[in-house]
Amino acid sequence: MPKLIAAINMTLDGYCDHTAISPDDEIHEHYNEMLRSAGALIYGRITYQLMESYWPTVVENPTGNQSEDDFAVLMDNIPKIVYSRTLKSADWKSATLKHEVVKEEIVELKRQADKDVYVGSPSMILALAQLGIVDEFQIAVHPVVVGKGLPLFKNIHDRMELKLLKTKTFGGGAVILYYEPTQR
Repeated sequence: MPKLIAAINMTLDGYCDHTAISPDDEIHEHYNEMLRSAGALIYGRITYQLMESYWPTVVENPTGNQSEDDFAVLMDNIPKIVYSRTLKSADWKSATLKHEVVKEEIVELKRQADKDVYVGSPSMILALAQLGIVDEFQIAVHPVVVGKGLPLFKNIHDRMELKLLKTKTFGGGAVILYYEPTQR
């Protein structure tokens, strides 16, 4: 059965801020492979709006950087589910807007998927982790310290035990830590 995978970029001091990191071609290629193996992406409003404000423009006006341009096309085409209580519509191609997180719907989405489902925003990672339905965490720690921002597990209420599955190190110093929950 496909997995529900929480994948996020984080600074070395533990903050989730996509604008604080500078992904190189190697990082983009990693995420291109991830998107090729993804059946859907789940976002909260803030991350969705950040992604939607940038990647479709790269599809329309490529940067000339092959790995970044490929990422834009992959991101543009993959089905996206956006959870927000305030958005009235999700206008990005292949995006669906939902106003409420329903555990059974997400479990059913995963069950019916032929590929893994990725969760890529702090709010949704936290919400789905608290529901106990995240199968794997892929946390990319980048070699930058920003001193402030949004910590990934800011409002976690229950202890989560995780088992390290593997690591992947990039030439620029980023490391992806792959974990699975040890209890559900």
